Order: sequence, then C-alpha cells, then structure tokens
Amino acid sequence: MPHPIMFSDDDPVLARVREIALAFPEATEKIAHGRPTFRCGKMFATYGGGTKKTETRPHEQRNTSVLFIVDPAERTALEQDERFYLPAYMASAGWLGLDLTIGTVDWDEVTELLDASYRQIAPKRAIAALDAGPRD
Repeated sequence: MPHPIMFSDDDPVLARVREIALAFPEATEKIAHGRPTFRCGKMFATYGGGTKKTETRPHEQRNTSVLFIVDPAERTALEQDERFYLPAYMASAGWLGLDLTIGTVDWDEVTELLDASYRQIAPKRAIAALDAGPRD
C-alpha cells in the first residue's frame, strides 16, 4: 500500500524550501513515504517529518519542517534550540529536523543547514560545481 501524500504543493514554505534545495548542483526532488525529498544521488533533505518517540514524549507530526543531515560539529548546539528536534527513524543516522513554525524563519540559516547536509552526501564533482558558483 502506498504512503498517503503528506504535503500540499501550494504550501508557500515548501515552495521556499524547494527553491533552496533544488538550487544545488544536480539536486532532484522525489516523493518518498508521502513527502518531498531532495537528493543528489543520496537524500540530503526532506520536507516534513515527525518527532522520535521517547519515554517522556510521544511521536508528533511536524509537517512544516525540514529534515537534514546535521554537521556533527554543530549537533550539540542545534539540539539546545527548541526549533530543532530528533526526527523519527532518521535521528540515529545523524539527521535533525527544524520546525519552521516556531518563531520567524531565517532562510539564510535554512540555506546553510541544507548546504552542510548536501556537502555530506554529494559527489565531489557536484561540490566542485557548487564551490565554483553560478556560471554567467
């Protein structure tokens, strides 16, 4: 049985996340488990997710969020911020979620987080193209 679609294509927050994610060289979008995922071969971001269930907190959907592979050097600091959460199924693989409904969204921060996530999975040629910048 296929997963139900868990997003709306006319969501303006998704549109902004999509714009950022698809600007990376060779980035593509694929629907997986009912959600938009962004890939460069491997997945580097997902729009929407849920929290990891713990002994003190039940699972909770966070549909207006972005999941990404966190830079290990930044993990501890980000986990102290209430906007970030451990995503179900993916936290153990180094992923975090950023809830985009808490406070004002800093799109520069979102871009930086997706850039760091992309760099962890992208092939060297794609990273070289990113570092070379846009061609005129």
